[in-house]
Amino acid sequence: MPWNVTVAAIVERAGRFLVVEELDPGHPGPVWNQPAGHVDPGEAILDAVVREVREETGLPFTPESLVGVYQLLSRSGRDFCRFCFAGTVPEGVEAHAEDPEEILACRWLTRDEIAAGRPRSSVVVRCIDDYLAGVRLPLGAVTHFHADR
Repeated sequence: MPWNVTVAAIVERAGRFLVVEELDPGHPGPVWNQPAGHVDPGEAILDAVVREVREETGLPFTPESLVGVYQLLSRSGRDFCRFCFAGTVPEGVEAHAEDPEEILACRWLTRDEIAAGRPRSSVVVRCIDDYLAGVRLPLGAVTHFHADR
């Protein structure tokens, strides 16, 4: 089965993290996730994370570092490779779901509130834990180029 390549954004303010509440067919109710989604065909990974944050929160996102690359092997056989970036959004601008059918709400929650609630998967909390542990790789660790042929 082909890999699903996804991106996610960690945005932290005063110990709270920007998360979205969304529906996931694999869960009985809404779940918390970082603003995240699939990389579109032909799309650069950094462009994808900026697009996903804008689509899910209405906010422009500036990536600052790569927190990690996570291989998620699911029981369903849909395996994921997630690139998680830390960055910023403008101060004083409220996050809002641009597509209320996809994103139910945007919230600022602590790590513990996310972990005790309904994270979409364990990788959501793992990304935050790595961020809190100071894991930061330069954005140059992720490059894209067009194939010669």
